[in-house]
Amino acid sequence: METIKQQQTGELVKRNFSQILQQEGSYIYGNTILVTVTQVKMTPDLGLAKIYLSIFNTEFKQEPLLLLEEEKIRLRQALGSRIKKWVRRIPEIDFYLDDTLDEMYRLSELFHKMEEDNQMGKPEEES
Repeated sequence: METIKQQQTGELVKRNFSQILQQEGSYIYGNTILVTVTQVKMTPDLGLAKIYLSIFNTEFKQEPLLLLEEEKIRLRQALGSRIKKWVRRIPEIDFYLDDTLDEMYRLSELFHKMEEDNQMGKPEEES
């Protein structure tokens, strides 16, 4: 269970890192790929920010993550310059792929296909 301070710091990192990606993202991974910060989880000591990213418009979702990893030091410096007034120590950052939306679309398509193939069973009759 996250503390209130972890949640507040996570939200601060999320907002500011999203803005950094808007400004710097096209230089790192190009204009066609869309990367969105979906969630930031902070460790209890607030020393590490786990940044979950959702990646669209590419089949190879690991590639933008690897490019961001290469630029991690510069991105952390940019984050630090933005949030230094609000935090005592600038957290380290780690990137994780958030494939929740991809999984949701995949399951939705699977259920739709099952309905088309009549594999969902008979609908219950209302009395």
